[in-house]
Amino acid sequence: MKITANGIGIEVEDSGGEGRPVVFLIMGLGMQLIGWPDDFVQGLVDAGYRVVRHDNRDIGLSQDFASAGTGNLIWQSVRQRLGLPVRSAYSLQDMADDALGVLDALGIERAHVVGASMGGMIAQRLAASAPARTASLVSIMSSSGARRLPGPRSDVTAALIRRPADRSEATLVAYGLGFARLIASPAYPQPDQAIADRLRVAMRRAYNPAGVVRQILAIGADSNRADVLAKITAPTLVLHGEADPLIPIVCGRDTAARIPGARFVGIPGMGHDLPPEVVDILLRNIVPFLQSVESSA
Repeated sequence: MKITANGIGIEVEDSGGEGRPVVFLIMGLGMQLIGWPDDFVQGLVDAGYRVVRHDNRDIGLSQDFASAGTGNLIWQSVRQRLGLPVRSAYSLQDMADDALGVLDALGIERAHVVGASMGGMIAQRLAASAPARTASLVSIMSSSGARRLPGPRSDVTAALIRRPADRSEATLVAYGLGFARLIASPAYPQPDQAIADRLRVAMRRAYNPAGVVRQILAIGADSNRADVLAKITAPTLVLHGEADPLIPIVCGRDTAARIPGARFVGIPGMGHDLPPEVVDILLRNIVPFLQSVESSA
């Protein structure tokens, strides 16, 4: 369903029914709400939670910002490496305000906030800026954004810069499959056909590469999040794959170190994706954590 949140149109999925504690899922860069595996959502519902997901701004069925243009990604990347401000159409705090607006529109006072990758960064911003609305925080395969932290593996960086030759579905699926292989969990390989099928479903639902560029710039412009994390008061669980080639595990460790009382769990063999085996591991960590928060509230 489409709602108005923070003054813009946001697409939302609401599962599990009212009257339950709410888990609010925030997905990562360029990923739509359907990027959360069905088994993950159902596992949370089966554990007794109401699960709310949304398409971040500029992706999926939520409002795009095409009128803002994309700017020069390479030049802005150079500015970031030099420690200069990155210019972006909007900020991660704007995206956190969108998420808060979703909670407002649904009449939800407090939620357990779970974010993956860029979604973890947005979740961190939400928890820091709206502590009264954040029952707990779970940051998955994400980062504090501190300047000294390592970036993606070199072949992953090259793949991020590379662009598909054309916009035919076959080309885009092949491109997406190649990138998915690079960041996949080495201990939990998935069949190419399963990945390709998910890519086709996502592309047929919505395709907005310019929105991905604007989201990348929003991440680059978020230069002081590391200093904000000390303000987070919600119980926090940080989960990270030990084999993540996109956001190295040291980034997750740094995130946990900067949030007072945060607990860190490294997951052997996990890369930067959510195969079924990783979903099971995440649920085995997240559900007891949420239950402990509920029982101590």
